[in-house]
Amino acid sequence: MTNKGEIKVMKNNNRIMAYGKGDVFAYRTHLAPLKGVKEIPESTFTGRSNIIFGANIRVEVGGSAFLSSFTEGDNRLVVATDSMKNFIQQHLASYSGTTMEGFLDYVGKAFLLKYSQIDSVKLTGEHLSFQEANMFEDEEIKKSPLVFNHSRNEKAVSSLHLIRHGQDINVESRESSICDLQLIKVSGNSFVGFIRDEYTTLPEDGNRPLFIFLNIGWNYENSKDALGETPSLYVASEQVHDIASSVFHELETPSIQNLIYQIGCRILERFPQLQSVNFQSQNHTWETVVEEIPGEKGKVYTEPKPPFGFQLFSVTKEDLKTNSSKEKKANLK
Repeated sequence: MTNKGEIKVMKNNNRIMAYGKGDVFAYRTHLAPLKGVKEIPESTFTGRSNIIFGANIRVEVGGSAFLSSFTEGDNRLVVATDSMKNFIQQHLASYSGTTMEGFLDYVGKAFLLKYSQIDSVKLTGEHLSFQEANMFEDEEIKKSPLVFNHSRNEKAVSSLHLIRHGQDINVESRESSICDLQLIKVSGNSFVGFIRDEYTTLPEDGNRPLFIFLNIGWNYENSKDALGETPSLYVASEQVHDIASSVFHELETPSIQNLIYQIGCRILERFPQLQSVNFQSQNHTWETVVEEIPGEKGKVYTEPKPPFGFQLFSVTKEDLKTNSSKEKKANLK
């Protein structure tokens, strides 16, 4: 699935002109732990130990000073991408915060302060997750502070775009996201009432399994809240994951469109410091092979045919107000 945190190339006077470095991997042990996040009913997440803080960074820089390097091969103002890699990795050692968003802010501003010929920098950071492995100690199963599993499931991704304006460095955009989340609900999902005409072959289904891929991004009203410096205002990807799965469980889902709308409203309800929640979703629901198994409840499925449906949607605070009013009216009936 498309990486939600991937960034578009920079344009300068309608010309695409940028360069940078991708797959800059850096691992730091014993970063300051993230503590004091707001607890919510849908999640058991209370913080991150950060015993291992893993990052895969993409950096992209732009500026009119680099035009001659393209047109004339003049490298006098070019910062080698190998230097960019070293800059990022070494600055992870001096970062005193607790989050990927905070690190991108720290290293991005340091980069612009170091190289005055650079007008703008875009950074994308994928948080490489490591989870404590189980150990057996004192007749109990506990979490090890030394051994970790490298999770390769869904991933937290953050993006930042900084622009130099004179002596100031301004945040053009910032987004946090969780990408490649895959959820399947085996029943309680329907898809009926859609247009039927001479092109329609899809049958209506009042109770189907639903397998979805999700990228969920969120933006803060106050951009600085994303840094984690005030933990109670920081929204963790683990909590967004848990809200998505909890809402999926609760709903009798009439469509993926309605599902992502309801997930977005719940996220905004739990975290009023957010401005909006953005979705990229895909439908990868399995096809039925065996409809009935004698004496059993289950069925047999296979992978769907290659074309997949997708949805793009943003949920705003205005949507939350509308949805809350509908729920209040429904409860009064």
